Amino acid sequence: MLKDSTAFGSFSTNDIDAAEMFYRDTLGLDVMRWSDAGMGEMLWLTLPGGGREFVYAKDDHMPASHTVLNFEVDDFEGEVASLRGNGVEPEHLEWTDDDGIARDIEGRMPATCWFKDPAGNWICMMQRVQAMHP
Repeated sequence: MLKDSTAFGSFSTNDIDAAEMFYRDTLGLDVMRWSDAGMGEMLWLTLPGGGREFVYAKDDHMPASHTVLNFEVDDFEGEVASLRGNGVEPEHLEWTDDDGIARDIEGRMPATCWFKDPAGNWICMMQRVQAMHP
């Protein structure tokens, strides 16, 4: 069945140019852009680890109310600093500290932050924790 298929995620944007620059220049992902007469402008994001994400332009785009991408990183504090250096600030939420970071003082969950792409879609970045992987 589907275990032998290739899966990918997708989400929309209201500005394909801004999305391309954000994912390529700000986040450093490999981005392939193309156009289709029926679908319009689209992007393929190549994610760390080999996954892919499909981003498509949509005139009536509504930002996703859920997280569309999750990134695990080894140097969480360094990556937060890099994001800030590129003009991206973690969102301040009711469970984050003054820096916009969710920190579990009991050590059960990794340090985590959320930020948005130019279209308002949620992205998560968290400290990689080996114990969370099979």
